Amino acid sequence: MEKLELQKIANEVRKGIVTSVHAAKAGHPGGSLSAADLFTYLYFEEMNIDPKDPKKADRDRFVLSKGHTAPGLYSTLAHRGFFPVEDLKTLRHLGSYLQGHPDMKHIPGVDMSSGSLGQGISAAVGMALSAKMSNESYRVYTLLGDGEIQEGQVWEAAMFAGHRQLDNLVVIVDNNGLQIDGKIDDVCSPYPIDKKFEAFNFHVINVADGNDMEQLKAAFDEAKATKGMPTAIIMKTVKGKGVSFMENQAGWHGKAPNDEEYAVAMADLEKAGEALCQK
Repeated sequence: MEKLELQKIANEVRKGIVTSVHAAKAGHPGGSLSAADLFTYLYFEEMNIDPKDPKKADRDRFVLSKGHTAPGLYSTLAHRGFFPVEDLKTLRHLGSYLQGHPDMKHIPGVDMSSGSLGQGISAAVGMALSAKMSNESYRVYTLLGDGEIQEGQVWEAAMFAGHRQLDNLVVIVDNNGLQIDGKIDDVCSPYPIDKKFEAFNFHVINVADGNDMEQLKAAFDEAKATKGMPTAIIMKTVKGKGVSFMENQAGWHGKAPNDEEYAVAMADLEKAGEALCQK
């Protein structure tokens, strides 16, 4: 798929994020928006998946380790055809299958229930090991927050993955620099992130702009070509990307826009969409 087409889809994914969180009056827009390009690239370009057969045996697996950014994953799954885009407006509503965190039992396309920070990567490592032991060809991708990697379980999983040379595993860190309480390096600095993964026998790829489709493509192509060790992609992103008043604001980690803010956010995204159509 062409870069421009992916950018247009990512913009629609962002609209879905803002719409669902506004309708829920709760949720996590900041980190969902920073990862919208990554979600789009994975589901529309990188991964072997089929919306008509979400459980097909040889599909690539994705685990959202930072499970609170479910609005980003849901919007991507909806736009990819796993379920109706209209259903995004039911996010977190009583009786909706779209809960605050991903639920593998009720949501088509979700491979692992997640939300308790630090645990998703362990599940992903288990899936990658299973593929190796069964001589299966599928690959496993997992997305972590840069605040999430302050959790010790992340590094236990990394140590195991490196030791077992799980080259079918790609760990992605959304390095937007902010967590719920502020800057990650003020709260509990995980830097240097790349050196830590290298110490656990990962092939590390630093992506200067994780909101750029060409840089994401180069990173995932390199990951696919890497043999004998797992890959960690550390991507610098902008928290709240695409919505003017949310960008680089820690306060938008976990709150919903009111009606006025929703209108401004959607106007921003409409404008961005129109600009992409001019290209």
